[in-house]
Amino acid sequence: MSSLIPGQTVAKHDNRNSCWIIVHGKVYDVTDFLDEHPGGSKIILKYAGKDATEAYEPIHPPDAIQNNLPIEKHIGAVDPNTVVKIIKEVTEEDKRRQVLMDARPPLDEILNLHDFEETVLPAKAWAYYSSASDDEITIRENRAAFQRVWFRPRILRDVTSVDWSTTILGCKSSLPVYISATALGKLGHPDGELNLTRAAAKHGVIQMIPTLASCSFDEIVDAAQPGQYLFLQLYVNRDREITKKYVQHAEKRGVKALFITVDAPQLGRREKDMRMKFVDDGAGAKVQEGQSDVKKDQGVARAISSFIDPSLSWKDIPWFRSITNMHIILKGVATPEDAILAYESGCQGIVLSNHGGRQLDTSRSGLENLIDIVAALKAKGPWPNPNFAVFVDGGVRRASDVLKAIALGASAVGVGRGFLYAFSSYGQEGVERAIEILRDEFEMNMRLIGARNISEIVPEMVDASALRSHASLTPADNLYNTTYQPLSLAAFRNAKL
Repeated sequence: MSSLIPGQTVAKHDNRNSCWIIVHGKVYDVTDFLDEHPGGSKIILKYAGKDATEAYEPIHPPDAIQNNLPIEKHIGAVDPNTVVKIIKEVTEEDKRRQVLMDARPPLDEILNLHDFEETVLPAKAWAYYSSASDDEITIRENRAAFQRVWFRPRILRDVTSVDWSTTILGCKSSLPVYISATALGKLGHPDGELNLTRAAAKHGVIQMIPTLASCSFDEIVDAAQPGQYLFLQLYVNRDREITKKYVQHAEKRGVKALFITVDAPQLGRREKDMRMKFVDDGAGAKVQEGQSDVKKDQGVARAISSFIDPSLSWKDIPWFRSITNMHIILKGVATPEDAILAYESGCQGIVLSNHGGRQLDTSRSGLENLIDIVAALKAKGPWPNPNFAVFVDGGVRRASDVLKAIALGASAVGVGRGFLYAFSSYGQEGVERAIEILRDEFEMNMRLIGARNISEIVPEMVDASALRSHASLTPADNLYNTTYQPLSLAAFRNAKL
């Protein structure tokens, strides 16, 4: 339709047989999608004939509805003067969060990244952000691995001046840390990923833009300052033309590196997130009384990831090299064999990552894999190799963790959840505080280990002999154990009891 659609017309389509909704000023016919919606039909029907933007925005990437609905279901633009505004119901969850927000410690009392994890998030957001796969062994191992590496500090060096700045893929960074991609920032804060962009610009840190951001790609790039460095994390779409347009658009907008996620051909079972679907019996892939195969256990993650291509393989790397001149980094490498294949295929680097413990449970930490992978790469050519970077992410909460990874051969380290929790509680100021904390920790730890700059952090400064001993005794990480919420079993229905 070329003319504006009156709100009264939309309001007539308010039921299962004819369901229209308004999102960002556009009208969509979602009737045929009701039973396929991973979040269940009930939440869509709640907004049938109405403006669903406020409910849609925090848990969907901005273009999700355009990309997933056939074009013939895109009805047109609504006349904004005729739309009845929905008064948002203040729930008990909303009241709880406001009480927690009012009671937050002042930022100057936040002393480390663990402090940001004392959550003020709604239950569904916390479940999505914090969840990991299966028994959550790998997410805990990611943190524990750093406790099994010990420093061997050098003394009597003039450390009056220490410099922890570095260059990452040719881009200057004030820290040997980049902000790793995490999805759906608006679940935690109304400004979502823009909190990261603004703070990163102010402090000279590189942000990796996630494919599944709550803010649009162009929103994030538009918020960046001139000369600010940005990377892009990519989930590869089944429709390669969509991927090609996205990648080439990113390059035109000045993004410097493409991090292709390669460890997610299928989504891991993140049970904390999945259990949130049991809160409301109306949630599920299909909602039909008496049906035995109703799927209500997919969680937020399932709702946003169905487009990811499981056929992605090594034969696609030349295609990526043909469509972009950006640095190509494979995110999710876990073995020396694949590291060598990435090197030989012409990639410019790899990220040793297990997806924050969210994919294959009991996979080893990136830190542990670093030792074998660096040894394999040393055998292939010069080391450090100026044309091939090795990054690590997962479990990082301290600058000392970063220094251990660098000593073992990492070029830099990605931090995701630490910054995510920071802006969920405090917005942009929280991210800035997190960066300042890391900066202060770098200064202290570099002086204490006797390194005046990043190049002086060498393997001899750490003892990693216990890293592979998964049963070894290490001091408990009390801060991490305080914020970690264990998995729970399926709950009985109170109403039935």
